[in-house]
Order: sequence, then C-alpha cells, then structure tokens
Amino acid sequence: MLAPDRIVRMKTILARTGLSRSTIYRKIAEGTFPPRIKISMNGAGWRESDIDRWIADPAGWRPPMTTTDGVDANRT
Repeated sequence: MLAPDRIVRMKTILARTGLSRSTIYRKIAEGTFPPRIKISMNGAGWRESDIDRWIADPAGWRPPMTTTDGVDANRT
C-alpha cells in the first residue's frame, strides 16, 4: 500500500524552493509550478509529491495529465 501524500503549506514551499511568494503565484498562473489544492474554506496547500517532482526538474515540470473524470492519470 502506498503511503498517503502529505499536504504542505506556503511556509514549507518557500523554504524548500527558495522562491518568493509572488514568484510562486506567478509560476502557478503560467502553469510552471504545481497548483494549490483547497484543504478548507480558507486554507490551501500543495501535495508534497508534486513539489518533490518540481524540485527534481523545475524547468521540465508540467502539470500531470488527467483522465476525463478529472483524476490524475499518474496517481493510483
């Protein structure tokens, strides 16, 4: 069984990537950084595995392909 994917918040993203908050939001808008996921009415975060993949290859990172039902085709 696969371990559950942790949700990380902005403070962790800033520390791990070395990017500024505004750069992260710009990259999200450009489609070159993983998008946030809503975790509560006022909270959002990122899947740690998405951030790990981005850190491994920032220039080559692309959003995962999804199936017709909106589920990430790479996740099982």
